[in-house]
Amino acid sequence: MNLTENTLPIQKQTYDDQAFEHLFKAHYKELHAYAGVMLRDEEMAEEMVQGMFMKFWEKRDLLNIQSSVKAYLYKCVYNDCMNYLKHQKIKTKYQDFAAWSMNNEHEAASAKLELSELEQKLGEALNELPEHCRTIFQMSRFEELKYREIAEQLGLSVKTVENQMGKALRILRLKLADYVTLLTLWIPVVIMYYRNFFN
Repeated sequence: MNLTENTLPIQKQTYDDQAFEHLFKAHYKELHAYAGVMLRDEEMAEEMVQGMFMKFWEKRDLLNIQSSVKAYLYKCVYNDCMNYLKHQKIKTKYQDFAAWSMNNEHEAASAKLELSELEQKLGEALNELPEHCRTIFQMSRFEELKYREIAEQLGLSVKTVENQMGKALRILRLKLADYVTLLTLWIPVVIMYYRNFFN
């Protein structure tokens, strides 16, 4: 089968070493250029595309591509690049906040203690969530993904994502009931901290 064709659908294609090498050579250059435009960083674009092909190879037996191979590869590179850019943005914001905190001589010791305690309790509460529930909550709140985007990435229905989010929020409200006031005061800071932590 010609791996560069754009016919629909393409299902359960077998990718042996030779087929994968052909796929890589046929699309690497244009995908690298595409990632380079998004990231404005040639080295990172190269790393991003190579990483995408590595994941493609590792999951080749599970693939069931419903669009053209080319479109699928572009979508994978786009998603990886967007996630990287989001992470960099969050990282920068957190670094700015950390620098501001260190230079702010008037920050009260009690406020630091409250934030530290809240971070600890929130971390404990998150760790006690069921794994699936926690993953969806983190993608929604810390990566700012929409339910539809989460559903696509995890291969779930939007309804399932909504139900898991509702479950996560109910559990967290119960476990953090004694920290409602602190959450109201510190939630922007804590979210920034955990966005950086979980990415």
